Amino acid sequence: MAGTTDSGTGEYSGTGEYSGSDGTAPARPGTARSTTSTSGPRRSSWRYIGPGIVVAATGVGAGDLVATLIAGSQFGYTLLWAAIIGCVVKISLAEAAGRWHLATGTTLFEGWRSLGHWTTVYFAVYVVVWGFVYGATAMSSSALPLVALFPEGPGLKTWAVITGLVGLVFVWFNRYAVFEKVMTVLIGMKFLIVMYVAIRVAPRLGDAFAGLVPVLPDGSLLYTLGLIGGVGGTITMAAYGYWVNAKGWTDSRWMRVMRLDNRVAYVTTGFFVVAMLIIGAELLHSSQIALTSGDRGLIDLGTILEDRFGVVTAKLFLVGFFATSFGALIGVWHGVSLMFADFVDRIVRERRGTGTEDMVETVASGERERSVLFRAYLLWLTFPPIGLLFLDQPFGLVVVYGVLGAFFMPFLALTLIWLLNSSRTPAQWRNGVLSNVMLAVAGLLFVVLCAKQVKDLIW
Repeated sequence: MAGTTDSGTGEYSGTGEYSGSDGTAPARPGTARSTTSTSGPRRSSWRYIGPGIVVAATGVGAGDLVATLIAGSQFGYTLLWAAIIGCVVKISLAEAAGRWHLATGTTLFEGWRSLGHWTTVYFAVYVVVWGFVYGATAMSSSALPLVALFPEGPGLKTWAVITGLVGLVFVWFNRYAVFEKVMTVLIGMKFLIVMYVAIRVAPRLGDAFAGLVPVLPDGSLLYTLGLIGGVGGTITMAAYGYWVNAKGWTDSRWMRVMRLDNRVAYVTTGFFVVAMLIIGAELLHSSQIALTSGDRGLIDLGTILEDRFGVVTAKLFLVGFFATSFGALIGVWHGVSLMFADFVDRIVRERRGTGTEDMVETVASGERERSVLFRAYLLWLTFPPIGLLFLDQPFGLVVVYGVLGAFFMPFLALTLIWLLNSSRTPAQWRNGVLSNVMLAVAGLLFVVLCAKQVKDLIW
C-alpha cells in the first residue's frame, strides 16, 4: 500500500521503507522485538511468490463467487467499484497480519494473548464450532460440481465424504512446499476458466468502466457491503501469516517480498470478482434470470452456460467450480490446522512455563505440520462434519456458527489496529496513517456486517 513515513517516529509508511528508531525492545511476550537484519533478499521478486497464491485460492470459495454473481445479476456493472474496494481492504488486512509475523518474530496468537485472556476464550469456542460446521459445508461445496460432472456416479453425500477424505490424506502426508504447488495449479485452473467464460459472454467495456464510479442503486446497500467485506477470506486472512512463516519467511528481511506476494493475491482475487460480476451482468442481468442462493447457484449457471455456449464451456466451468471449492477445502484443512496447533501449543507451554520464543521457527521448519495437534484438528475438520452431511444441521449450532463467524473479521481488524500501533511492534513497522485508515475502514465495515448478520440469525 502506498503511504508516507511519519516524520521522526519511524512508523511503517506502507511503502516497504522505514526510518527512525530501530525498534529494539525487551523480548518478552507482547513486547516488540527487533528483527531487522542486514542479510536476506535485496529486493522483492516474482520467484518468491507463494503464500499469496495460497490465500487467494483458499479465500475465494464458491459462496463468494455466487455472491458476486448475484450482485451482477441484480445490478449489472453498477457495483463493480465495491468489489474492487473490497480487494483493497483485504490487501490491508492480510498485509497487517503478515507484517506482525515478520516484524515481531512471533505468531499472531502471541499478540492476541498479550491483549488479554478474553481472546483465548473467544478463539477456543470459535475454532471448535466453526471447524465443525465449515467441514460439512466445504465437503458439500466440493461435491456439487462432481455430481454435475458425473451424473451417473455416486450421490452428493458420497462425493462429499470422498473429497473430505482426499483433503485429509493430502494435507496429512504433504508439507507446505507440495501444498503450495497444488494450490498454484488449482488457482491457475479456476483463473483461466473464469476469465475464459467472462470473455465468452462478451462484456460491454463501456458499461464496465462506468461501474467504477461509486453509486448506490435502490436496494443495493447490503449487496454493496457484502461485496466489499465478503469476498476474499475470513479466518484464512489470519492464516496468511502462518503460510508466510511456513514458506521460510521468518523476519523483517522478507517484508518487501511479503507485500508483493500479498498484492499478487488480492489482484488475482480482484480478477475473479470482476470476471464473475461480468458473467452475472451479461448472462443474467440482461435476461432477468434468477439463480439459486448458495453454492447451487453455480450449478444453475452451468446449465445456463450449456444452453448458451454448449457442453464444453459448461463442463469447463464446472471444473473451475470444483477447483474453487476444493482449493478452499484443502486451504482451510492446512491453514486453520496450523493456527489451531499454534494456539493450543502456546497455551500448554505457558502453563508449563517453557516459553514460546521459537513458535515462528517451529512453523518454518515444518515441525508444526507433523505435530499431533495439527493432525488432531485435521481429523476434527473431517470426521465429525461427515455426521452433519447425513443430518439436518441443528438450528442452535448454525446460529452459534453464524454469530461467531460474524464477529471474527471485526475481531481481526480491530486487534490488528491495537497490536500494530503499540510497543508490541518495533517502531519502524508500526502503522502509518494510511494503514490505520484502511484497517479502521475495514473494522467499521465488518462491525456493520456483523450487526446485520447477527440480527438476521437471531430475529
